[in-house]
This record gives sequence, C-alpha cells and structure tokens, in this order.
Amino acid sequence: MAGLRDLLMRFRPVATPGPAATGVPADRTAELAAELTPTLALLDRADSRAAAVRQAAVHEAERIRTEAAQQAERLVAEAVNRADRVRTRAAARHTERGRRDAAAIRAAGRHDATALMRRAAARLPAVADRVTSEVRRQLGLPGLPPRSPGSTKGDGSWAQHGWRG
Repeated sequence: MAGLRDLLMRFRPVATPGPAATGVPADRTAELAAELTPTLALLDRADSRAAAVRQAAVHEAERIRTEAAQQAERLVAEAVNRADRVRTRAAARHTERGRRDAAAIRAAGRHDATALMRRAAARLPAVADRVTSEVRRQLGLPGLPPRSPGSTKGDGSWAQHGWRG
C-alpha cells in the first residue's frame, strides 16, 4: 500500500499555473543587473562624495587641532608671563610690608631703649649713693650726707665722673 506522502505527491502541480509558456526563458540575473545598475551607480557617486567629505573633514580637523595647539601654547606663555608679574608684585608688596614692619619694630625699640635709659638715669644716683655708702662703710670711712632729691652734682656723684643718663 502506498503511503500518505505518495498520495499527496500525485496532486502536486508540475508546472506553473496558467497558460503554457513558450519562448525563451527569462534571464533573471540580467534583469536584476539592468534594474540595479543605475541605482548602484548613484550609490558609487554618493560613496565617492562621502569619501571626499570625510577627507575634507580630516584635513579640517587637523587644521583645528594645529590652531588649538598654537593657541594653547600662547595661553600657556601668557599665563607664565602673568604668573611672573603677579609673583613679582606680590614679592614687592611683601618686601614693602616687611620694611614697614622692620621700621616700626626699630622705632619701638628706640622708644623702649630711650625709656629704659631714662629710668636708668633716674635710678642711677640713688644706686651710686648706696654703693658709695656701702664701700665707705666697709672701708671704715664716715658716710656722706644725704643728697637732696633731683641733685646730680657734688660729693663724688656719678655726674662728676662723666657718666650720662
């Protein structure tokens, strides 16, 4: 007995439906080539134009990179020059401030030294009198009469010996 497949194969069409074809069979490859040739030619032209645009873009990008590098070099040179000027101005300001501070410290030192000299000059007669009295006492000599306040002369006082206050 024949299988189901053999049965169905009997009903399968052997040729294309419709009237019988006569003549030369169609060349599908030639038809496709004739149909696609103008379109592919347009694509070739578009591809060559795209390549030209890409090449121009590469050249433009290189020009932009070169200009950017030159501009960057100019900016760096300007920044270095400006930094030197700023550093010089800052150093001058700090130097001037240091000079002013040093002058103020010197003035304060002179003022303090003058005040110290005045205090020493004011105290020196009394200290000299005490030392003189102590030396005279240890030597067994009679003491000196007390000096009047504000007196800087007489009886071997410090002013007689050229000491200044």
